[in-house]
Amino acid sequence: MGEENVHELFQRGTVIPAHPLALDASRNLDERRQRALTKYYLASGAGGIAVGVHSTQFEIREPGIDLLEPVLRLASEEVEAAGLDTPFIKVAGICGPTEQAVAEAKLAVSLGYHFGLVSNGGLGEWSESDLLHRMEAIAEVIPVIGFYLQPAVGGTRLSYSFWQSLAELPGVQGIKIAPFNRYQTLDVVRAVCESSRRDDIALYTGNDDNIVADLLATYRFNVDGTAVEKRIVGGLLGHWAVWTSRAVDLFNAIVEVREQGGAIPGEWLARGQEITDVNAALFDPSHDFHGSIPGIHEVLRRQGLLAGRWCLNRDEELSPGQLAEIDRVYGAYPHLNDDAFVRQHLMKWLGSS
Repeated sequence: MGEENVHELFQRGTVIPAHPLALDASRNLDERRQRALTKYYLASGAGGIAVGVHSTQFEIREPGIDLLEPVLRLASEEVEAAGLDTPFIKVAGICGPTEQAVAEAKLAVSLGYHFGLVSNGGLGEWSESDLLHRMEAIAEVIPVIGFYLQPAVGGTRLSYSFWQSLAELPGVQGIKIAPFNRYQTLDVVRAVCESSRRDDIALYTGNDDNIVADLLATYRFNVDGTAVEKRIVGGLLGHWAVWTSRAVDLFNAIVEVREQGGAIPGEWLARGQEITDVNAALFDPSHDFHGSIPGIHEVLRRQGLLAGRWCLNRDEELSPGQLAEIDRVYGAYPHLNDDAFVRQHLMKWLGSS
């Protein structure tokens, strides 16, 4: 599938799940289930995947673990093996100081990835100018997606002027907005609207606590006397790593509502709150998101896609009361899960390694 079509899809907007990491009981990579997860996202109708991001566990980069290349490679192989006749976006997570980040970008390009999602996590002492120079260096290697990472999971507060400068960088093709904060979300959207590159940058929500409202909203700003409108066109979400076929249905229905114009039916506000309630159970905000990755794993374990909740960090487990919360939302919102879809295809996805 041509690169042009991939970029057109990215600009138009789509569903991009953040790909988890499949481990066995010894906390080694479970290649069969890692591949099965990718097959699940492909079969669900997602428009892409993001690999090597927070949901894939940042520890994959640590010496002695060294799983960044394998997980990027396995996902890319499964996408190619699917032989799709429609575009499918491959996003690689990129982390660390400039030298590390550029090396990760080169690895991603060598494995056929289209974009790099650039995290500033762990660089809290860096100045905004330093972060921008780093982004420029990465963008010379791969088209980049900027990332407003929320402080609770390692992000830092970034100014409006930072996003304004970032939007002007030619290599920036999109921004994932995930500060879990409406004011800071507006900072990014306004900065892009006031940029000379406003039409070249696609906005994606990473606000797992506000998915539906982000996708339905029209953002309007007065720029030099002209009304400029911008939408968040899609989502790049850890939340969409589970119940993904339902997420695709949801997204397609939202696109239809957007295209029809007019008043937004009130039922969408109610659906948005249901999804936020589910996210609270999975992502564990009441314990500073400590159980966010195990929460995703628990759903995938119940469905049979994962064998367990194991994480590379042995201390990373469900928080007290989180399992009961997952039970609660499973019972409260049966229309949001895709267990039947997974049951129908699971053996096929697990059938080859």
